[in-house]
Amino acid sequence: MTIYVDADACPVKAEIERVGTRHGLRMVIVSNGGIRPSPNPLVETVIVAEGPDEADRWIAERAGPGDVVITADIPLAARCVEAGAQVLKHDGEVLSARNIGNILATRDLMADLRAANPFLQGGGRGFTKADRSRFLDALELAVRRSRR
Repeated sequence: MTIYVDADACPVKAEIERVGTRHGLRMVIVSNGGIRPSPNPLVETVIVAEGPDEADRWIAERAGPGDVVITADIPLAARCVEAGAQVLKHDGEVLSARNIGNILATRDLMADLRAANPFLQGGGRGFTKADRSRFLDALELAVRRSRR
């Protein structure tokens, strides 16, 4: 079992490391650069080539059954769910075969709406302590599920 982290703009890297270390799991932090490597021997830092979706491609090619993927990237999440991995967003939302189709369709619809109306602003709410707490609970559950 491996925890793969789409690390660019990931606000919960410390929490992932804490849970992964407690369970003795391999963690792979993937980014385009600018991430300080962890001294933790269970954490591997992978720097991929510059370019759009390189980190996503790297993770999607490796994640599979028994793995946990942490990402806010919906297309990456869809590929990982299809490969059999458990996927969590940074706020603890579980992305699964049950909901990924609707989430992907909503993402695509919103992208089309923003492209058609440049005055339509997206933006979402900020990341909160409650989000961090939900994430920790969701990651703990995902790790336990994967170990069964």
